[in-house]
Amino acid sequence: MNGSNLRPALCSVLLFLLAGASAAADRPPTASLADALSQGKVSLNVRARYEGVDQTGLKDADALTLRTRLGFTTAAYQGLKAMVEFENITSPDGDAYNQAGLNPGGAGRAVVVDPEGSEVNQVWLAYSAGKTTTTLGRQRLVLDNARFVGDVGWRQNMQTFDGLTLVNKSLDKTTLTYGYLSRINRIFGDDHAQGNWDSDSHVLNANYEGFKAGTLTGYAYLLDFDNAAAQSNATYGVSFAGATPLTDAVKFTYRAEYAAQSDYGSSALNYSTDYYTLELGLAGKPGAIAVGYEKLGSDNGVSFRTPLATLHAFNGWADMFLATPANGIKDTYVKASAGLPGGFGLLAFYHKFESARLGLDYGSELDIQLTRKLAKNVTGAIKYTGFDPDSTGFAKVNKFWLQADFSY
Repeated sequence: MNGSNLRPALCSVLLFLLAGASAAADRPPTASLADALSQGKVSLNVRARYEGVDQTGLKDADALTLRTRLGFTTAAYQGLKAMVEFENITSPDGDAYNQAGLNPGGAGRAVVVDPEGSEVNQVWLAYSAGKTTTTLGRQRLVLDNARFVGDVGWRQNMQTFDGLTLVNKSLDKTTLTYGYLSRINRIFGDDHAQGNWDSDSHVLNANYEGFKAGTLTGYAYLLDFDNAAAQSNATYGVSFAGATPLTDAVKFTYRAEYAAQSDYGSSALNYSTDYYTLELGLAGKPGAIAVGYEKLGSDNGVSFRTPLATLHAFNGWADMFLATPANGIKDTYVKASAGLPGGFGLLAFYHKFESARLGLDYGSELDIQLTRKLAKNVTGAIKYTGFDPDSTGFAKVNKFWLQADFSY
């Protein structure tokens, strides 16, 4: 992005900061720096997981991993807060699975993108004044339902972002978010060739919750990556999501979204395509059921792309479509959730996948998950996915997870 395009964004940032400084000038200090440290909070998250993968054409993967995150967040002092968080991922047998090509001993096995390693997961400084919070540093960022910008929380190594974000809530029932992203710290880890992307990206998101029927959101994501130029794109979209009571016990739920995308920044591609989704359902105390349709289009041999999304949450848990096929994808699905006896929670999907153009059948998939709180700070999960291909271009895949999460 050239300097003339960057100046408006920097001016917006400056105005936000000046407004915040003005509001802070009238606020007396509420604590000493020592108090901010002594009243800070230690956070600890430990996740143990087994992931087994049976995939046609590859040796089975048996990934037993332990992810530990240890962090400290200060209390607020004069509107300032700071946070640092370290992360470690280890496995008793790292060669029992392919760590995205990082371990020669895992060659020929199915890929499980939970590479071993240690890193600084987050480190940031935040300043709050009035109804504006500015955060500078390495941070977690999730916008809306994470379809376009998310933290990929399912994987052991979270995706984080180096940059500056501003969140403003000055307008009634409205949240405005701006972010300048200078680096993307991806799930593959620092040792992987695609573990980090150099970025000159801007994300803008505005949502309004003042409608009784739901939340209206508009966004513009201008993504530019030096070392992943083909993923650079400009996306502009709008969504509406909410629920309307039908009876005292049942609600009608809905979500609709449309986005247009084209090449941008460093991209040498030439395309313009769109995305849309519609989901309708019923929800009540026993559970919920919904049907949905999602399309990621294709133009000039290039598919709609979502490089910063929490991809595992969309288009099936088998992760067959982390990269959208060149002919795009249409995902027709049914999902159900319910509270079961014994404190178990059920979530299930059935997907039917086709191409967005040429009428190709990709396959179908069944996803099932059971969760249960095991103790005050411990949650357990059992999860299964099976992808059955209708095309020789895709492998048959079955995956099974057994997981326990401790959070403090």
